[in-house]
Amino acid sequence: MDTSIKIIKTTALLKEGLDKMKKWRPFATLPEQYIGLQKIINNQVEGAQPVLTEEQMEQINFTLIEALHTNKQVYLTYYKQGQCITEAGFIQFVDSLGDLFIFIDDVFELKNKMRLSELFDVRLA
Repeated sequence: MDTSIKIIKTTALLKEGLDKMKKWRPFATLPEQYIGLQKIINNQVEGAQPVLTEEQMEQINFTLIEALHTNKQVYLTYYKQGQCITEAGFIQFVDSLGDLFIFIDDVFELKNKMRLSELFDVRLA
């Protein structure tokens, strides 16, 4: 009976000690370091917005109009917050003078308004 009490007490002390212990995380000692590293990584990923020639802008406009009238899927590549993003979708509306177009996302089927000035590549699927 005496040994079982010792075992229970020892188990309780070990459990209490484990609850008080903190895991050693060697690389999580300075959270400010992670914030600084993440900023550096984001700055390296960012790129400058490509500058299009007049001919390229006309070709993009022609492709958008063609996709609108034929209801074909397009791959849009645009510049947003320092990154180049490519999405698939369908063109619903194009306003060349207002620098605006609306496309329906292929994945979530959501309407997205975008500026033509953000767009730098359009390809028919």
